[in-house]
Amino acid sequence: MVEAEKQERIVFSRPKALTDTTTHYCPGCIHGIVHRLIAEAIDELGIQDRTIGIAPVGCSVLAYHYFDVDFAEAAHGRAPAMATGLKRVQPDKIVFTYQGDGDLAAIGTNEIIHAVNRGENITTFFINNAIYGMTGGQMAPTTLPGQVTTSTPFGRDVRAAGYPLRVCELMATLAGAAYVVRRTAINPREIRRLKKAIVTAFKVQMAGLGYSLVEVVSNCPTNWGMTPIESLEWLEKNMLPYYPLGDFKVAEGVENL
Repeated sequence: MVEAEKQERIVFSRPKALTDTTTHYCPGCIHGIVHRLIAEAIDELGIQDRTIGIAPVGCSVLAYHYFDVDFAEAAHGRAPAMATGLKRVQPDKIVFTYQGDGDLAAIGTNEIIHAVNRGENITTFFINNAIYGMTGGQMAPTTLPGQVTTSTPFGRDVRAAGYPLRVCELMATLAGAAYVVRRTAINPREIRRLKKAIVTAFKVQMAGLGYSLVEVVSNCPTNWGMTPIESLEWLEKNMLPYYPLGDFKVAEGVENL
């Protein structure tokens, strides 16, 4: 028995930076994957004891329950402002915001633009599922043209509602941005690319190079009215052409991290 136990090898375990808590997220939602990858990155970089997360308003409003790091809760859209204050008074801390498209690209657009433009040395993880997930599936700034939501039952009409906001393309034009990339988590290859981007984003902040932002093109099986697999297929077919994956800004010095 003892010899058999010696031969056992752990191949999967929960990251130290992730709490042993059952999440409230819907089955098939990508939030859980992103949470785990962020926690893995925190573990690998050895920054658990000096990391501060900022929870938003939206589906991830309870994110502070799931990470075993210090956390603060910001008012709707104000996560970048709170992160700015925390980082400025505690420059040795690693500060990140975790925001959805409603929090970041709607009521918080002003906050994120100015934080990026100032080159605040903080990190944002931005989850874009093209809908207001927590409040019932209404149209968001990132809703695709023609996409049906509970507030656009005939599809988003760009003549009345304007065009979807491409956050990475916008932020990459700002001088204070150091690292702006878009990823997804629809298959193992993309999950590995996302994990690398999350680690790099933290390294950018640790090196004091400026603002880093990782957008994750995500799904919403519940409000899209699909199974988890159908939602991933819909995401790949419909969202990625409008929100192409890639690196939109990699400032000098980032590639050497």
